[in-house]
Amino acid sequence: MTNSPDELAYERAMGRMANLMLALGAAGALAALAFRGWTWAAGFALGAVGSWLNFRWLKQVAGALGGQRIRLRVAALAGLRYLILGAGGYVILRFSPISLPATLAGLFVSVAAALVVAAIELAYARK
Repeated sequence: MTNSPDELAYERAMGRMANLMLALGAAGALAALAFRGWTWAAGFALGAVGSWLNFRWLKQVAGALGGQRIRLRVAALAGLRYLILGAGGYVILRFSPISLPATLAGLFVSVAAALVVAAIELAYARK
């Protein structure tokens, strides 16, 4: 079965977003290490991993809602993702020297990647 042009564009955008999240997470962690030390770098990297996990879970839920039968595991993870991220933030704040502000900043890696991908898509749409 051949994919439609819209499906191909969606898959390319999701691939770009995953690559950008990796690049932004690495660049942010390196910048945090250079300017604030290992506690901030570890926090940013941890937040970026959380952002990536949330992105993957949301992508699974969107795929499940797109006509496929919703699996119980996907539905359960969709409901628990914020609880998991909140528990991780609590553990960081309470028991770890890792910087909570850096972790929270790392959680926005997926938002930054989405904005960059949207700008790329708009730039190509004009051509």
